[in-house]
Amino acid sequence: MNSLPWIVLVCLCIILIKSLGNYFNIKRSRKTSVELVEKQFSMETFYTLIMIYIIVLIGFGSIYFILSFQGLILVENGKIDDVNIIGSLVHSFYFSGVTLLTIGYGDITPIGIGRLLAIIEALIGYILPAAFILRIVIQHRNERDY
Repeated sequence: MNSLPWIVLVCLCIILIKSLGNYFNIKRSRKTSVELVEKQFSMETFYTLIMIYIIVLIGFGSIYFILSFQGLILVENGKIDDVNIIGSLVHSFYFSGVTLLTIGYGDITPIGIGRLLAIIEALIGYILPAAFILRIVIQHRNERDY
């Protein structure tokens, strides 16, 4: 059994976890009241959230793609189709996006450990907006305390 896909999978998971951890690392800083109002909702924070969604989508899409070589199958419309590498890549990223955004069309479903991964990804997609708002509130409170 080739261990390279598993090494890549572990590295992707570590990068994904570190990226999420860096986002929620809130630092205290001294700001004036004008800067506080501007900071409550900045485009930088919004772009950061978008980048986190993209990182998670690409990370999980890559995990699904790598696991497709190890037996994880994404079933389309209830039947197993033999797809080429490009088709598998497209299916993996599409499924990742639909799962992350908790849309869940149901046209592609995972089999095996992919079900657990899909639950974890959907949970991340469900919690990210709440964590985004919580981060803004905590950041505002920390800056107001100074």
